[in-house]
Amino acid sequence: MTRSQVPWRAELEFSDFAAQEDEDLDLLTGALLIARDARPSLSWQSVEKTLDDLARPLVTLADARLSDQAEALALELSERFGLSGNHEDYHDPDNSFIDQVLTRRVGIPISLSLVYVEVAQRAGLQASGVGFPGHFLVRLDGADDEHLILDPFSGGRVLDLRDLEQMLDRVGWPRRVLEQGLLDPSPLRLILARMLTNLRSVYLKRGELPRLLVVLDRLLALIPDSKEALRDRGILNAELGAPEAARADLHEYLRRWPDADDSDVVRRVLGRLGKPDQRSLN
Repeated sequence: MTRSQVPWRAELEFSDFAAQEDEDLDLLTGALLIARDARPSLSWQSVEKTLDDLARPLVTLADARLSDQAEALALELSERFGLSGNHEDYHDPDNSFIDQVLTRRVGIPISLSLVYVEVAQRAGLQASGVGFPGHFLVRLDGADDEHLILDPFSGGRVLDLRDLEQMLDRVGWPRRVLEQGLLDPSPLRLILARMLTNLRSVYLKRGELPRLLVVLDRLLALIPDSKEALRDRGILNAELGAPEAARADLHEYLRRWPDADDSDVVRRVLGRLGKPDQRSLN
């Protein structure tokens, strides 16, 4: 759905949602609002029911050993329900939408992790998302600061230190960051922003610019200080023939970051846009 096709109510609801304090945000609500941009008729109740049904067999595990919780979660979601990573079409936008992940039972690391976290929490387990570099993960917490890291994209496999170090090696990050809170639970706002950032890359690669514009709107609602999103939206508006919107974003970008490395590029785009139509200022 393009921005012009997004009902005004959806715009209002996402803006209201994003304006909440961090502690008031709900991960599933945010994910459903993102999914609704692509599929306005999606059934929230159906998604909630599926998650509740998946959690029901796990409710007896709240006091079980952490390793047993992890094993049961992977068994229920990856083996019985059939959740798996979409290796064949990783960049399909449907991989990012919670309703489609539950329907098609394939997704990418962050969307599969969302399902794991939502199901685990419904079952009374202490689960959270971990924004690991290049590959989103799930953290299960138990008593006495014990925790396990799971990879839903790999069938819910429990990762050890060597696995995590190798994952860092693959993305060029130093191993020492593991000691700097890298495995701490990610703030919900940043999880949703990461979901939108994935969609931004997907729509850019596919050349779906109107959909990309909606994603940038959402990103800026969540993270108003996102320098890249503001710049990209301004440039995209210029490409889509919306010069007034482009000028507003790009002038704001230069006002806030006048010495940015790409400020000359932004000024050139503004120069190509020319002067505002005086009729639009009356």
